[in-house]
Amino acid sequence: MRPQNPNQEKNVRSKMQSAAIPVFRSKRTIVKRGFLYLAMLLAFTFIYTFLEPFWLETKTIRIADNDIPAVFDQVRIVFLTDIHHGPFFSKSRLRRLVQTVNRLRPDLILLGGDYVHRSPEYIEPCFQELSLLQATYGIYGVLGNHDHWEDPILTRESMQKAGIQNLDNKGIWIEKNGQRIRLGGVGDFLYDTPDIRPALSGLQSDDFLILVTHNPDFFEGQKTDMMDLAFAGHTHGGQVTFFGLWAPLIPSQFGQKYRSGVIQMGNAKLIISHGIGTITPPVRFFARPQIIVATLQAIDN
Repeated sequence: MRPQNPNQEKNVRSKMQSAAIPVFRSKRTIVKRGFLYLAMLLAFTFIYTFLEPFWLETKTIRIADNDIPAVFDQVRIVFLTDIHHGPFFSKSRLRRLVQTVNRLRPDLILLGGDYVHRSPEYIEPCFQELSLLQATYGIYGVLGNHDHWEDPILTRESMQKAGIQNLDNKGIWIEKNGQRIRLGGVGDFLYDTPDIRPALSGLQSDDFLILVTHNPDFFEGQKTDMMDLAFAGHTHGGQVTFFGLWAPLIPSQFGQKYRSGVIQMGNAKLIISHGIGTITPPVRFFARPQIIVATLQAIDN
């Protein structure tokens, strides 16, 4: 066997090295691009979380029930909760919210509490704007935990000045043409003494009862079969979720159960809203702020 020419061996080695370099560079380019795309995705996600709180959703729900009197057929209820007027939810945004709600031409407006965030100085300005809400059968509301933290007395006084009736542990009748429905409220589950009895007072089995409270945990274990429709907030829909499927932090003793949506509880429907504003930090991810519009539908017996 003839010995290999040293020059030929060098040429072969050089060609092999030259072929390996593009492959190495190609892999390194792929890795760099991968990191670049990941960084862009994370940056977009970060920016989006600060934009979603401004992306207000109007969620419509139809409530059909045998107990709804015929004269209340197609009555439109707007539910607002967790406005959190404060450093992250300005007075101008609140004014636009009120204008948006009034354009919906609601028959009844219910407010689920947590009107302000971080300071009682926001209470009176908040209700100055909410005083401009318009509804045929009136505007009613309860207090949330933030309202108790800031100043519950001033909150109730400001509600009264704004023409908003406080429903904490109370019940009233709304009447039209000799027929009526019952509207009740329950005090905050954490910082009040919630009492459903005033809402149930005088009810017959065929009366239609609407209940509003701030914290949906109140409904766990409630055994009354007199309730037909209920509204709650507090959870913000998780505020930051895994694409709307799961939230790592929910202010509830029952985990994901009362995060958001419509929950059937015996004969009653419980509607849990994402709310309007945010707590700190002022971000949302797949938990858009919501205006709930529930339309009653009477079923002819």
